[in-house]
Amino acid sequence: MDSTVKCTILLILLGLVVNAFSVTDYEHCENVVKKWATNSLKHESKEDKHALKDLLFFLHVPRTGGRTYFHCFLKKLYSSSLECPRSYDKLRFDPSKEKCRLLVTHDDYSISSKLPRGRTSVVTILRNPIDRVFSTYEFSVEVAARFLVHPNLTSATQMTGRLRSKNKGVSTLDIWPWKYLVPWMREDLFARRDARKTGGTSDFTSGDPYNMEDIVMPLLNYINNPIAHEIVHNGATFQIAGLTNNSYLPESHEVRHCVDKYNNLGAYVLQVAKKRLDNMLYVGLTEDHRESATMFANVVGQQVISQLVNSNAIEKGADVNNSEQGISFSDSELDQNTNSDEKGNETTSSDDNEVNQDNMTVEKLMDTYEVCISGLRKTQTRRRIASLKRISPANFTKEARNKVPQMVLQRIQSLNKLDVELYEYAQGIFAKQHKQAAEKLFDARTLGSIFIYSGGIKLWDACLWTMPFVLLFIFLFVNAKRRTLKLKI
Repeated sequence: MDSTVKCTILLILLGLVVNAFSVTDYEHCENVVKKWATNSLKHESKEDKHALKDLLFFLHVPRTGGRTYFHCFLKKLYSSSLECPRSYDKLRFDPSKEKCRLLVTHDDYSISSKLPRGRTSVVTILRNPIDRVFSTYEFSVEVAARFLVHPNLTSATQMTGRLRSKNKGVSTLDIWPWKYLVPWMREDLFARRDARKTGGTSDFTSGDPYNMEDIVMPLLNYINNPIAHEIVHNGATFQIAGLTNNSYLPESHEVRHCVDKYNNLGAYVLQVAKKRLDNMLYVGLTEDHRESATMFANVVGQQVISQLVNSNAIEKGADVNNSEQGISFSDSELDQNTNSDEKGNETTSSDDNEVNQDNMTVEKLMDTYEVCISGLRKTQTRRRIASLKRISPANFTKEARNKVPQMVLQRIQSLNKLDVELYEYAQGIFAKQHKQAAEKLFDARTLGSIFIYSGGIKLWDACLWTMPFVLLFIFLFVNAKRRTLKLKI
């Protein structure tokens, strides 16, 4: 037989084998993902999602503003004795703790397998996926830059290890996803600083902080890196689906691998995430901050107040200022040379946190929230400015973000298709929640115990002759906000 013919036959046979293997591999992956999705949907609770259950699980998607909700809402409602041991480090979580009523964590939805089935309510906040990727990048740089006070990476790493061994709290390096993202960025910052010293570079041609490669990893490089693909992109969808690389599910790795290999299988993951959003007590939006906060106070806060009062769980004079187990949300405490403004504890001042839980109302909760969030933002701004000085002239601002090339924005969107669709779905849920909360205000059975914050005025105390005008205002306001926001690039 002619050698050319033999070669052709071999190539054809090889192609058939490869094709057969590919089909078999796809079918295997499809079965794996389908099985996981079916089991996940089967275990979804069919009970009334609008009623607060015994345990409140705040699924904190990173960079959505969840920290402000924890410090300025939940710690005003729940005393430390009612908080579950925090699971940020995955070593301390113990849902069997007596009177455990609140769990706030970056863990994904899979942790619910350890929570009392049928007695847990879940709440979360979602953010425009493009803005969330920007914020994740910026925060990774901000925290990593705090280590630049050290002469080299070795010194920074050794000091971190010594201080963490003595620190009883949990630092950013213990918390998912920062335990992966910060060390990666820290190593990169030191490498670029060393290169500048070696090359004697001091002039920077780029004025774009998101593309200043002599100082910091460019945003485009960041979003295209395998680490970002593993942790950042579609992070909200995978977290709500319970499929992060921090998942408690033994099959999560294989499911993630299959979805990454065959993108169309992501539809099953999205289906599960949407269903879980449907079953949550509350879904907030970072972009609609004011409305989200007001709704949280009325939908969640009001029920927590009633539940704790009815169960006599409120402890008079509870030390709500005590940060649970000394937890810290940043690693600047690992730097002995930082000043007090750069310290990593994200809690606000003691004056902001001293709240008398007795006779708490939704209106008082919102008043307290306004004071708390103001102080928290000031602290965060000071710390951010101090950190970014170490990588000057790189400085992340809204103006600089608006100048990022359209190509980069489109790339972020294409890498986060699942999160984009989930966010749009969440906007619809948010609009429905807004409508239901407004309708509840007209319910004669609950009007006396529900308040909507409006510059400190309580509707219950409004004079009867002004009621028609108040109702008209609410009607117009609700209708104006009933739209579903369009995702902007």
